[in-house]
Amino acid sequence: MLEIILDDRGGKLWNISQLVTQISWKTSRKGKAGSLDMTFIKGSVGQDRNFNCTPGNILRVKVKGFNLFYGYIFAIDSSDKETVKIMAYDQIRYLMNKDVSAFEDATATEIIKGIAEKFNIRVGELADTVHRIPSMLEDNKQLIDTIIKALDETLTATEEIFILYDDFGSLTLRNAKDMIVAHSVGEGSQLMSYSHKISIDSDTFNYMKFVQDNKKTGKRDVYVLKDSGNVAKWGQLQFYRVVDEKMNKAQIEELIDNVMRMKNRETRTLSVDAFGDLTVRAGCYVHINIEELEMSQLFIVNECTHDFDGNEHKMKLQLEVYSRVDRGPDQKDQQYYTYRI
Repeated sequence: MLEIILDDRGGKLWNISQLVTQISWKTSRKGKAGSLDMTFIKGSVGQDRNFNCTPGNILRVKVKGFNLFYGYIFAIDSSDKETVKIMAYDQIRYLMNKDVSAFEDATATEIIKGIAEKFNIRVGELADTVHRIPSMLEDNKQLIDTIIKALDETLTATEEIFILYDDFGSLTLRNAKDMIVAHSVGEGSQLMSYSHKISIDSDTFNYMKFVQDNKKTGKRDVYVLKDSGNVAKWGQLQFYRVVDEKMNKAQIEELIDNVMRMKNRETRTLSVDAFGDLTVRAGCYVHINIEELEMSQLFIVNECTHDFDGNEHKMKLQLEVYSRVDRGPDQKDQQYYTYRI
């Protein structure tokens, strides 16, 4: 089932498949490297006396021919016990480096390419995000945070979610709508247990306030869009943003409308324990079917953990509904106005 190769980067390859007892592979939609926790038995029968692993060694893991993980050992935990625990990360770990990043009139794709080239990150397929960001200057920031900011800028401008991940040693960028899992997870089909949460506490906003510095007047132009109905229902939940000086009025109005459509709603999150499916990873969409909640819809996977223990394969999913709130012809509860301060 498992094929695990350790490369010491010195010309030796070790097949340690028979030594490994447990594996946990974790991926996140954004902000974290993919990781692999692995436990193996030291000094077991058949182990070569010259076998050794050190930080920096490469791990390649396949499951039934599926390319699961390609990464680098960062930590080794051993004791007088017979087991050794290893922590490895994919190459997104190297995007945790801090640096200064400056870009002008660039797409998120171009920003990723520029950072990858500078830091010798191997690149695979990168989708074209199209939207051009007027300027970006990030000083003493992690490279991954700079990339996330560019992707978030793209999301608010285009309502398109792009997923950055390491695909078996190649940095990859895909549109989330191209990452829909072919089958559903639900009662009677993989699902073992779940917990469901509805909230307005973390990412819900019904009052948009965007400001822009006006060099001609020496003041600030303020753009406000509010949903009076939801303000009355939830209280005023304000989203505040300073927009780029190069944006014109039409661009700001389009942006504030997009953000309102994305944020002016309750958030729904779901935690699921299920039998493992190798096609599921963070960033993809999974159709969830739970009759008790009258739920049958797509969720995006924010966090995904695959656990392998012997012949047993299970997965834990942290999911979220991502959908925009369309503004229909009756918009009497949404009020838009501008002023200058």
